[in-house]
Amino acid sequence: MKQKIHPEYKPTTITCACGEVIQVCSTRQSIRIEICSKCHPFYTGKQKIMDTAGRVERFKKRYAK
Repeated sequence: MKQKIHPEYKPTTITCACGEVIQVCSTRQSIRIEICSKCHPFYTGKQKIMDTAGRVERFKKRYAK
């Protein structure tokens, strides 16, 4: 591996808009995000599927086999 061509890999703080703080390693000092696994509707179980004209039911019926 060549010397002095790779970026420095250092501890990083990721901060979510909900207040969650995650410690990882990255080439950046700190990262701010809008949504994380603690507040994302898919992971919290609060996700809503918008069904227009029964499309979800038709999809489930078609691919139920």
